[in-house]
This record gives sequence, structure tokens and C-alpha cells, in this order.
Amino acid sequence: MYLYLGGEAAVEDRDIVGIFDLDKASQAHITRKFLAAAEKAGRVTNVAEDIPKTFVVLADENVILAQPNSAILTKRTESN
Repeated sequence: MYLYLGGEAAVEDRDIVGIFDLDKASQAHITRKFLAAAEKAGRVTNVAEDIPKTFVVLADENVILAQPNSAILTKRTESN
């Protein structure tokens, strides 16, 4: 199944490593370091039309910034 992340972005649910709340998770130093490294490596894609609320980590180490909150995206994966 595919998980719609917004815009034209959808990913296969089997490729998802984790769905994280951007505000809560980025409070940790290690998360900020991970996101900065992913950005520097060109592995971050922003599909949010406004301020992103969630980041999704994929198995290929890419990160997608998305508009829907993490609870909504998690619920979508569980309903599939």
C-alpha cells in the first residue's frame, strides 16, 4: 500500500522506517544532527505547502518533510 504525504508525494508503507513529529523529535540533539546530515547530503525532500509538521524516514535513508501531523499519517498506515 502507499501512504500519501501531500502534494504529489506517496511512498510505499513497507519503505517507511518511522514517522516523527518534527517539533517534538527535533528537540533532541541527535535528531537535529541526523536531519542536518540528511539535508547536507541532499536526502531531504519537502512536500509541505506550509510549515512541515512531520518527517518520514525511509529505508533508503531519505527524509520527507510533510504537512499532515504524525498522528494522521500513522493512522493512515494502520488503516491499510
